[in-house]
Amino acid sequence: MKKLALLSIASLLMFSCTKKTNDNEILIGSYASVTGATASFGTYQLNGITMAVEEINAKGGINGKKIKLINYDNKSDNDETLQVVNRLVTQDKVLALLGEATSGRSKIGAQIAQQNKIPMLSTSATNPDVTKVGNYIFRACFIDPFQGLVMAKFMTNNLKLKKAAILRDIKSDYSVGLADNFAEKLKAAGGEIVADVSYQEGDIDFKSQLTSIKGKNPEVIFVPGYYNEVALIAKQVKELGMTQVMLGGDGWASPKLHELAKTAIDGSYFSNHYSTESKDPKTITFIKDYTTKYKETPDAMAALAYDATYMMAEAIKNSKELTSENIRNELAKIKDFSGATGKTQMNEQRDAVKSATVVQVQGEDFKFVTEVAPN
Repeated sequence: MKKLALLSIASLLMFSCTKKTNDNEILIGSYASVTGATASFGTYQLNGITMAVEEINAKGGINGKKIKLINYDNKSDNDETLQVVNRLVTQDKVLALLGEATSGRSKIGAQIAQQNKIPMLSTSATNPDVTKVGNYIFRACFIDPFQGLVMAKFMTNNLKLKKAAILRDIKSDYSVGLADNFAEKLKAAGGEIVADVSYQEGDIDFKSQLTSIKGKNPEVIFVPGYYNEVALIAKQVKELGMTQVMLGGDGWASPKLHELAKTAIDGSYFSNHYSTESKDPKTITFIKDYTTKYKETPDAMAALAYDATYMMAEAIKNSKELTSENIRNELAKIKDFSGATGKTQMNEQRDAVKSATVVQVQGEDFKFVTEVAPN
C-alpha cells in the first residue's frame, strides 16, 4: 500500500485533469490481464474493447475524431497494474480509462485514476468497493450484493435447497465480497451456511478444504472464484466422490472453465452478465460480428468490455468540451443505454443497474436458465 500511495501521489503531481487531446484523436487507455492467471478475462476484455473502437472509428469516430486506444498488459499482477496505469495517466496522458476485468486490480487502477481525476469505467469488476474509491470511478456491470442475492434466491427458490458450504479465495476482493453477500442473502432467505473455508489464488490442492466440507454434508458448494481455480476444485470434488451442486459467480464465465475442468463442472450453475442464447437484436448482432472477427464465441467479459467502450464513447460524444471532468459528468448521466448485455443505467453510486442471468454449464456451453431483474 505504501508503494501504491507514493506512486499515486507522484502521478497526481505529473498530470492535470484538464489535459485535452490533440485535434485529430481521442486517447483512451485500457489495462487488461492478457497474460498470467486470469489471461482469459483480459484477452476477451481487450477483444471487446478493440472491436468497439474499430466500429466507432469506421463510422467516423466521435464528433469527427478517431479513438486511439492504448492498452497495456498488466500480466494479472497487482504491481504491474500499478505501473501500467500510472504510465497511461502520466506518460500517455489518456483522457479516460477502461478496465480492469477483476475487482482487485480495478481498485488499484481506480486509486490512480481518482487522484488524477481521470474517469475510469471498469468493464466487469463487481466488488462494491471499486466505485467507492471516488466520484471518477464507474462500472459497466452489476455488483456483488445483487449477484449474491440472485444466487441465494436461485438456490432456495429454483433448486429448493437450503444448506450451503462456501469455498472462498481469501486473497481476492471479488471472492470475499461475493461470498459474504451470498451468505447474508441465503440466511435472509431461510438458508444455512454449514461451512465456510478458504484457499488462495495459485493453490492447486483443495482436498483438505473439500474433505472438511464433505463432513458437514451441505447440499450446495458455493465457489465464488475465478475459472482457473474453480476448474481444479470441480475436478477434486468429483475425485472425492462428492455429489453436491456447485454454484458460483461471474468469475466462472470463461471458455477456459470447461477446457480445464472437462465434465467435472457439468451441471453446475453460475450468475452471468448475459447469455449467448439471448433474443435481443443487439446481442445477436454483437455475437455474430464478434464470431466473424475472432472465430470464437464471445464470453461475458468481451460483451461487457464492448458495452463499456460504447458507454464511454457516448459520454465523450455528449461532452461539450473534451475534458476529463466533462466526460465524468456525462458518464454519470447514462440512464438508458442499450448494448450487447442488455439495458443499463448508471445509479448515483456510479454502479450499473441491470439484469443478471443464471446459466448452467453443459459441456462447452453455458445454457440459459433464468433472468433476474434488479428491484
